[in-house]
Amino acid sequence: MSVADELLRANEEFVRNFNLGDLAVRPRRRLAVLACMDSRILFERCLGLQPGDAHMIRNAGGIATEDALRSLIVSHHLLDTQEIMIINHTDCGLLKVQEYELRARLTEKMGAVTSEPAHFYAFDDLEANVRQQVQRVKAHPWIPKHIPVRGFVYDVKTGRLTEVEA
Repeated sequence: MSVADELLRANEEFVRNFNLGDLAVRPRRRLAVLACMDSRILFERCLGLQPGDAHMIRNAGGIATEDALRSLIVSHHLLDTQEIMIINHTDCGLLKVQEYELRARLTEKMGAVTSEPAHFYAFDDLEANVRQQVQRVKAHPWIPKHIPVRGFVYDVKTGRLTEVEA
């Protein structure tokens, strides 16, 4: 049985006990979180969030890519979020690779050159990366200046969240 088939079976159980159909489309806490996709991190649990509390936007590295910015803009302008958190974490896979090395490795492995994705956004300084993502979000002309945008590092060994000063 494939993993997808196992998950479909789990979904059947979920549906039998489902009670979240009345949640509002707007997040209760008026919060959007941009974070890494790392499977070790259960952001809802470490932040004490419940279903319906916040928008969770996740990608490799917790990077404010064009698509992440699109989601943050929709979150604020269409769904009334009023605060943004950006969370990176220790032991991130993008900390362990150089952009050009990854591209070369993939080109060799797959035997093909491609222009997409244009960037993997690898980085070598975790706190500097958090600051860069915060600044990228704050600088976007469609993110109002009054919206707080704060950056954090999550420690995968301890579960502690530490704010990065801008």
